[in-house]
Amino acid sequence: MSRTELTRDEPSVVTPSAPRRSRGFYVVAALAAFWFLFGSVGGSYQGKLGQVQKNDQAAYLPNSAESTKVNTESQKFQPVQTIPGFIVYERSGGLTAADKAKITADAQAMRTLAGVAGDQVRPPQFATSGNAANIAVPLIGKRGNVDVDGADLSKIEKKVINIARAGAPSGLTIHSAGAGGLLVAFVDSFNGIDGTLLLAAGLVVIVILLIVYRSPVLWFFPLFSATLALGAAALIIYPLAKHNVLTLNGQSQGILSVLVIGAGTDYALLLISRYREELHNYERDVDAMIRAWRGAAPAIAASAATVIIALLCLTLGELNSDRSLGPVCAIGIGCTVAVMLTFLPAFLLIAGRYGAWFPAAWPLLLINFRRFRRMQGRWLFWPRVPRVDHQADIATHGMWGRFAGAIGRHPRRSWVAGTIILLACLSGIGGLKTAGLTVTDSFTTKPDALQGQKIFDRSFEQGAGAPANITVAAGKADAVLAAVARVPGVAREPGSVCVATDFVKVAALAKSGQVPNLAAGCAPPALQVQPVKGRALINANLTDRYDTAQATATVKKIRSAVHAIAGADALVGGSTAVNYDTQQASRHDRNLIIPIVLLVILLVLGLVLRAVVAPLLLIASVVISFAASLGVSALVFNHVFHFVNADPSFPLFVFVFLVALGIDYNIFLMTRVREETLQHGTRSGILRGLAVTGGVITSAGVVLAATFTVLGVLPLVFLAELGFSVAFGVLLDTILVRSVVVPALSHDIGRRIWWPSKLAAGAE
Repeated sequence: MSRTELTRDEPSVVTPSAPRRSRGFYVVAALAAFWFLFGSVGGSYQGKLGQVQKNDQAAYLPNSAESTKVNTESQKFQPVQTIPGFIVYERSGGLTAADKAKITADAQAMRTLAGVAGDQVRPPQFATSGNAANIAVPLIGKRGNVDVDGADLSKIEKKVINIARAGAPSGLTIHSAGAGGLLVAFVDSFNGIDGTLLLAAGLVVIVILLIVYRSPVLWFFPLFSATLALGAAALIIYPLAKHNVLTLNGQSQGILSVLVIGAGTDYALLLISRYREELHNYERDVDAMIRAWRGAAPAIAASAATVIIALLCLTLGELNSDRSLGPVCAIGIGCTVAVMLTFLPAFLLIAGRYGAWFPAAWPLLLINFRRFRRMQGRWLFWPRVPRVDHQADIATHGMWGRFAGAIGRHPRRSWVAGTIILLACLSGIGGLKTAGLTVTDSFTTKPDALQGQKIFDRSFEQGAGAPANITVAAGKADAVLAAVARVPGVAREPGSVCVATDFVKVAALAKSGQVPNLAAGCAPPALQVQPVKGRALINANLTDRYDTAQATATVKKIRSAVHAIAGADALVGGSTAVNYDTQQASRHDRNLIIPIVLLVILLVLGLVLRAVVAPLLLIASVVISFAASLGVSALVFNHVFHFVNADPSFPLFVFVFLVALGIDYNIFLMTRVREETLQHGTRSGILRGLAVTGGVITSAGVVLAATFTVLGVLPLVFLAELGFSVAFGVLLDTILVRSVVVPALSHDIGRRIWWPSKLAAGAE
């Protein structure tokens, strides 16, 4: 298709009539004021979200999970729930007498530390090699029904390590280890998440917007508006998380931040681009904004609704983390679209009219005060100030106009070539590993607890400190004890499979001057927990560390063995069981939610575009883009980053964000195509829509990809993987799928893409 054909239906140059200012204008102004106040107040709550986070993996599981049931029952036997942890000491030439004296003194000091389960701190254990020792220092994770805050756990762990390092002999290596130390390392990785992520995302967005707008001031307005939206979301989320209406963790808070900044900037780009376009047609900035809002708002609202609905589909999952991530991010998107459609346009108009009060405008005032006044709101775009010249149509979009013309001349060749590239990317998907990450493989850095765990693993029994917990009918306890002791992977040393020790009784005995020897064998019956309502609690030590595949296999065997005992009604929990149940729930959620999200988005697209064929085409293109992103991610994770594995929930999270956000750009494109088709016919409308939206949608994709890449600043493999995959997928979808495959295939199909609407019978 030639350039002449592309522009043959250009309207004559006439000044469009000014849109009438209806009541809606004043409603938007009132809403803008509301969101400004709401977001400003909410800004202070952004920093408080860390206080209501729950990063304990057990909190993610539903009540129906077997490990959750065991955890609930265990509270009846032991009202204080602990998180096993260790302090490890090592000297390569062998521990000295001074080392051993220091370690023994440390154990005594740690027993009295608030927040530590002192009655469970046993005498130091020395490795047979003579090079290492450890002290078991369980942290109190829960008292009754009250969980200990993650930040408090971190403070207690640091006090423990400070005791160990204070006055330590020179050359003695000291680290934390065990589930407690690793959990605290995980919690600490989210410390300062607001400042780190927001600063990184803000800098990235500023740089990209400076390039896109080529204006020294315009970048401020989208970023400030997105910050208000984030504050508004925090003000809503904080009380919901505080009162356990939803579960907030560091992961979902990090995703919320980048999602709001990225999506908010995208919506702002679309609105401001349309505003700039209309300033070429209207003398008054208010008239241009009203026309721009009416043109952009439906597409922005439809896109936001698609993302919100897709996110809310996560509430259908079993994992509490999945079920809460959806509402958390949906609240963020809801606040974002509200701010961008109310506050941002009002902010732009006010700043444009009263620019003399904005420091950013002062250099322009000094240069030429009279010219500044004549700009009437247009100074925001300086130095590329739009004038009323009626040149906002396709003719002004040189590069994208030429690109659209090339697509029109070779549509079939274009979409076939694009599809081949996508299939080539998709070919690597078989290498994607989603068996789950061990805690030690979950960090991109080397926290103290990770180094300590390596020392512990090579010096002591790896399964120590994190036993499998089994609740059973008291009358069948002996049968269960015997069955569990025979399971491969369960430790064989004396005292490995026992009725749980009642540490309250142990502490009381110690206060009376009697120190029971619990170093070998099971506790005597007098010091064991007594049955509660006909149920008993048994602990079984494993030979492998709790978060390994070998430990998971052992727990599965234990469950098979005890479930087969008639009348035992045995349930198996503990740290390993929690990990396994979490992985199983993740797989369930992935298989359930992905098809539902596809169906929901298909229905939304059908309503927005009032067609069937076009939505099917868009869904197919985004799905193949998603698969291609996973294929490339597998290659990069395995051969570039050398990540050991990915979490089972990884494909689900990538799918929800990539498909929902990828559909955004297709909605932006196809709503404009439909608008152009009404005047110019299908094929010309497709090319005109591509030419007009090409620059702004590509810019939006780059911004969103860059903000998701910022997740990599947090030292967690899962977020680094998610950030890379979503960023790559967004770029792939924006540059190849939305710019080439969708318009080329639509052009090739012609007016039938609008079937069964009336447009299907219109002009090609």
